[in-house]
Amino acid sequence: MTTPKYPEPLLLLPYVGKWLLLASLVALATGSASAFFLWALAWATQTRETHRWLIALLPVAGFVVGWLYLRFGQRVEAGNNLLIDEIHDPKKVVPLRMAPLVLGGTVISHLFGASVGREGTAVQMGGALADQLTLLFRLKAEDRRLLLMAGISAGFASVFGTPLAGAIFGLEVLAVGRLRYDALFPCMVAAIIADQVGLLWGVHHTPYAIAHIPAFNAWGFAATVLAGVVFGLIGMLFAKATHGLAGWMKRTIRYAPLRPLLGGAVVAAAVLGLGADRYIGLGIPTIVDAFQQPLAPLDFSGKFLFTVASLGSGFKGGEVTPLFYIGATLGNAMAPLLHMPFALLAGLGFVAVFAGAANTPLASTIMAMELFGGEIGLYAGVACVVAYLFSGHAGIYRSQRIAQSKCPPVPGHSDDLQTQLHPPVTDPASKDRGISK
Repeated sequence: MTTPKYPEPLLLLPYVGKWLLLASLVALATGSASAFFLWALAWATQTRETHRWLIALLPVAGFVVGWLYLRFGQRVEAGNNLLIDEIHDPKKVVPLRMAPLVLGGTVISHLFGASVGREGTAVQMGGALADQLTLLFRLKAEDRRLLLMAGISAGFASVFGTPLAGAIFGLEVLAVGRLRYDALFPCMVAAIIADQVGLLWGVHHTPYAIAHIPAFNAWGFAATVLAGVVFGLIGMLFAKATHGLAGWMKRTIRYAPLRPLLGGAVVAAAVLGLGADRYIGLGIPTIVDAFQQPLAPLDFSGKFLFTVASLGSGFKGGEVTPLFYIGATLGNAMAPLLHMPFALLAGLGFVAVFAGAANTPLASTIMAMELFGGEIGLYAGVACVVAYLFSGHAGIYRSQRIAQSKCPPVPGHSDDLQTQLHPPVTDPASKDRGISK
């Protein structure tokens, strides 16, 4: 073994300096973009609630969003999946137009009453803005991977106000059963600074309070496992329903702008005809209520259906905040059955349905502790891991790969889940380190 000429900590200084600079630039751009995005979302929500007749124009808004992506955004329409694909197999720098397209598409979707979220928008803006540094600094493929992961972390952290969860999300979302520790420092720096940049711009994140978290005991453990099973199954059902509807509409309706037009017509008619305003937009007031009082047992199903219809037909936004809504209201409804505090079950559902649907149990557990306090850690860890196991190998991100199966192979069934569900996982070190310009 060759003895290094300089002490190892000294050799790390150029690496640390390089990624402090790059991740800070990513964070400044992404945190600022997320702050503007959150302001625009608040404006869109308030405007829609003040002028309820705007919901009737949701089909027209859907057509406009679909046409914009058909005309200008076919290269970036895959959204989060494009970023994940580029991290796995770097090919072309993500076009900068991804950021304004997803920003405008999401604000329009919320203004006219689609049931979509916000994480997808922030993550795509973060990834697109980060990738512009690839050309500026002529980065190699491996550095570009880390840069895109830092952008994902920065977007997630700044839109939810959860920097630690954001950092881990950027590492965990790429592949089931594998974390990229070589990106830990860039993702951590980008997530923390992006969150702080948002706060400096005056961003205020919604506080969620759990008044009492009981001591962890045998029944608490058993109840959390049972709840986690349900949360995981709902997360799996959500992912499959959304992908299934999107696939059916693409096969049935060839002209892309007509898909959100039809989906918007169905959503708008249901909202105006049934008075189902609580199931559109982000639904933050209902999420807050789930921590404060018992809600209607089927609230989660309403949000589930409206979100599947909106995202499956082509409206832009994200899945995560609707999953928070679905999980919080489902946990609220399950609390009496499990003899657990409804605020605690709402908090567990908030993170565990997301953990199952996105296959990100670690990021979800950390998010629970950042949002609700460290005392929820044991409950959240159990709920998120169980939900992750019972959600299967499908998820909301179709480009997410399977590095390791969640369970051993079943005799008589093919264990080649990677071939069945996703492209093969490749060793980044074996790929060409050049980048197509």
